[in-house]
Amino acid sequence: MKTIYIIGGVILLIYISYRTYRFATLDNGLDKKITNGAVILDVRTEKEYKTGHIDGSINISLGTIREKYIELDTSKTYITCCSHGLRSVKAETILKEKGFKNVFNGGAWSDLEKIIIEQKDKK
Repeated sequence: MKTIYIIGGVILLIYISYRTYRFATLDNGLDKKITNGAVILDVRTEKEYKTGHIDGSINISLGTIREKYIELDTSKTYITCCSHGLRSVKAETILKEKGFKNVFNGGAWSDLEKIIIEQKDKK
C-alpha cells in the first residue's frame, strides 16, 4: 500500500511540474502569433468545447482531425489547444504531417486563454 502512495505522489509531482513548466513557457511567442491572426484550433470533443472555450476558436476534435484537416487553410497559422495539452501536441504533429507549416502547440485551452486575456489587458 505504501508503494502505491509513493508512486501516486511521484506521478502527481511530475504532473504539477509539467503544468507549471507548460504555463511558464507557454507564451513563447504565441501572443505575437495571435496578434498576427493565428487561428486557435481547439481539438477537444464537441461536448468538452461546449463546456467552455476561447472566443473565436474553432473546434475540430482530435478524433476527426485526420478527415477534417482539409477544412483548414494551409497558409494560415494555427495554435492547437485541448484540456491539458496532450491532444494538442498530437494534433500539431498530424497537421504538420499533412503539410501545414505554421502549427504551434498552445497547451491547455484555459492557460492559452489567460495569455490572450493578459495580452488584451496590456492594450
